[in-house]
Amino acid sequence: MPAPATGPDRSEKAAFWSAPLAELFTRLNATPAGLSGAEAAARLARYGPNVLRATRRQTFLLLALSRFKNPLVILLIVASGISALTGELTSAVIIITMALLSVMLDSVQEHRAGQAAERLRQSVAVRVSAVRDGKPADIPVRDLVPGDVVLLAAGDLIPADGRVLEARDCFVNQALLTGEPYPVEKHPLETPAANLAMNEALDAVFMGTSTVSGSSRVLVCATGSNTSLGEIGASLSRQPPPTAFETGTRSFGFLILRMAVLMVLFVILVNIFKHRPLLESFLFAVALAVGLTPELLPMVISVTLSRGALRMADKKVIVKRLAAIHDLGSMDILCTDKTGTLTAARIRLERHLDPLGRDTARVLELAYLNSRFETGLRSPLDEAILRHEEVDVAGWAKIDEVPFDFERRRVSVLVSGPTSPRLLVVKGAFEDVLRLSTFYEGDGPDDLRPLDAAARKEMSGRFDALSREGFRVLGIAWKAEPADCMHCRISDETELVFAGFAAFEDPPKTSAAPALKALAASGVTVKVVTGDNELVTRH
Repeated sequence: MPAPATGPDRSEKAAFWSAPLAELFTRLNATPAGLSGAEAAARLARYGPNVLRATRRQTFLLLALSRFKNPLVILLIVASGISALTGELTSAVIIITMALLSVMLDSVQEHRAGQAAERLRQSVAVRVSAVRDGKPADIPVRDLVPGDVVLLAAGDLIPADGRVLEARDCFVNQALLTGEPYPVEKHPLETPAANLAMNEALDAVFMGTSTVSGSSRVLVCATGSNTSLGEIGASLSRQPPPTAFETGTRSFGFLILRMAVLMVLFVILVNIFKHRPLLESFLFAVALAVGLTPELLPMVISVTLSRGALRMADKKVIVKRLAAIHDLGSMDILCTDKTGTLTAARIRLERHLDPLGRDTARVLELAYLNSRFETGLRSPLDEAILRHEEVDVAGWAKIDEVPFDFERRRVSVLVSGPTSPRLLVVKGAFEDVLRLSTFYEGDGPDDLRPLDAAARKEMSGRFDALSREGFRVLGIAWKAEPADCMHCRISDETELVFAGFAAFEDPPKTSAAPALKALAASGVTVKVVTGDNELVTRH
């Protein structure tokens, strides 16, 4: 594996958020237009890949030697040695063979699983949008270098430490580094205050944090182990705690060891009390201890766990630690994602309805305009809208946007077109869109009716009915803005006109129901972790 990135020295990295922006560009020999492909390749060779310093994977020899710390294996080796010393060579060979076979079986299985997991990890490369040769390019995160310019949107993980060059309603969750649960707004500063702490740097983003909302353009200043996350990465290299199964077998091994020692001492003391020869008493006690030793137990455990690992491998599951199979078998609660795990992850726009529940092209047109001109985080629902049917947007132009974020749960796009000089189109979670609306369309956009309590109850009932049918439902609304309006803000998302519902379907996998029934029959409770409402999930 190539050496991790080191980037500029740590003193430079520590101050990048306090340096004047012009000085920072000079220091990194970079420009707002990003790097050329050739320069990026040269820097990658100089600094190394943008990866944290990973713990070196154990060699097969070290993995095998670590198995000899098991008390049961130690007990078998001692028993084998004693048998050899007392002339029981056949017993000694059998016992040591069982111990070595157990160690080898465990080691081979875990070594092969580790190799498979490493190949899988390398095959799944996280990518980021970076400006190369003057235009955005989708590149692997590991290829980022200091001086790169990256484009980030809501939902993106921050791939390196960097300085914000441009930002629009950009909020970042820094809880991983600072422990602060609330998102922090980021914005560019030409000349920030000196000697700021990391959590005070509003013009910088840090590796491992995430963009909650908005978008930004960031100059990469530090990569790999030279980032703030890299400095605390030592904690990631700690050995995982022993599983309950490993703790149990170790405790059992020590119990057998203590029993054998006590038995030897007891037999020797009794024979001494009866004035029998000491050597004869010792040999008799050792024979009892060897008899107490469960020679086949480590072998039985290894064979059983290895068989389980092989059966799981047939189902495309990699078991890196054999002892984890026992923990999996003792599971009583399983938390699972819904989309793509229980469902086919083939989201389709099935229905577009007006507030009265009638199919209408009006809702499709508004939803299409919103998704077509959205430049922030584009979700699978947006893709489903754009795939459903192509809408003629000739004559429409985007003016501004309030990007999606996970707190508002909606996106608003300000457009101008042949039917409206300025139209704010809002798409998002039904409950929030309805709450912000004061009117709804009756028989078209010219028939606006007040959204009173009775109408809200009727809309909510229609939403519940669609949800019970298994549809994921978004609310679509709009608002006419003054003809000279050039910007839209979150505060503009009020007094909307509710236009209707966009209903999506993601069919469940054929294997989902049998799997859930099998888990229930095994006493495992399934918890579905999803952003959808309960009615959709139950369906």
